[in-house]
Amino acid sequence: MKKIQCFFIAALLATPASAAPEGYFDLKAGITLETGDTWTDETGKKFRLYGVQSCLRGTYYTVESGIKQDCGDASLAMFAAYIQDTKPICAPIAQGQNITYVFCYATVGKNRLDLASVMITSGFAFAALNNDGLPVYPQYAVAEQQARNEQAGLWKFKDVQHPSILLSQMAKQKRGNQ
Repeated sequence: MKKIQCFFIAALLATPASAAPEGYFDLKAGITLETGDTWTDETGKKFRLYGVQSCLRGTYYTVESGIKQDCGDASLAMFAAYIQDTKPICAPIAQGQNITYVFCYATVGKNRLDLASVMITSGFAFAALNNDGLPVYPQYAVAEQQARNEQAGLWKFKDVQHPSILLSQMAKQKRGNQ
């Protein structure tokens, strides 16, 4: 099934923009952004970009002037800007407990771009890792490495921390305290 989804996504990205394929929905006004990768719609249904991990609120990076900025707020602000500027269209691809994982594409000119890939390559989101510490979607790990190498977005700050690694460390600590 994953191979079929990957093929569908690749085929979708290779085509010029036109009407939304059946099963897609507009990511539009009326949603509430929770993080730089998750939102709820007007009915309270929760959605998350598949394979993406945004910065965690309450984690910080230090700008050149020495001032600390909230990394989660930076991811959230960029996600909001991408939504406003590119009017993404999304399709559900997996269902979790109380959350729907989606793939979204943004339209720029006549081209469709994978919104998650755009966010990751710009350095304002990260490749999500599974419980084994491996990328949920390997292509996003490649995009993340490219952003890191180019010091794009948040990667230009030496103290930015990968949120998936922080989440893993917190889970290990929690298991150790039980």
